[in-house]
Amino acid sequence: MATTIMTTLPQFNGLRPSVSAAPVKSLAAVLPMRRKGRGALGARCEFIGSSTNLIMVTSTTLMLFAGRFGLAPSANRKATAGLKLEARDSGLQTGDPAGFTLADTLACGTVGHIIGVGVVLGLKNLGAL
Repeated sequence: MATTIMTTLPQFNGLRPSVSAAPVKSLAAVLPMRRKGRGALGARCEFIGSSTNLIMVTSTTLMLFAGRFGLAPSANRKATAGLKLEARDSGLQTGDPAGFTLADTLACGTVGHIIGVGVVLGLKNLGAL
């Protein structure tokens, strides 16, 4: 039994919608359509060893390594004008012998992710990924 329901469906012409009353046969026609495909910004998460995953893990690990072992600025090692690292007391409590704090972990992880996303998008643009 198909019942006819009168609803107003918006139809867009340019930037302004114009409302029209159109008969709808069932409630299934009122539900939004499901998208097919990934779209322009689709993510590819195939498995744990995918190239995208390896790039992200490597870039984040290298940045955390650089921050932990004194190759990058941190809360306890500030960079001078000549880009030399000098020690200072930040007042942050840490149990790490090198003075690596939670703020350093979050900052280095964030920078590592930014670098990884740049590498992934660059390789995707070149067609190598």
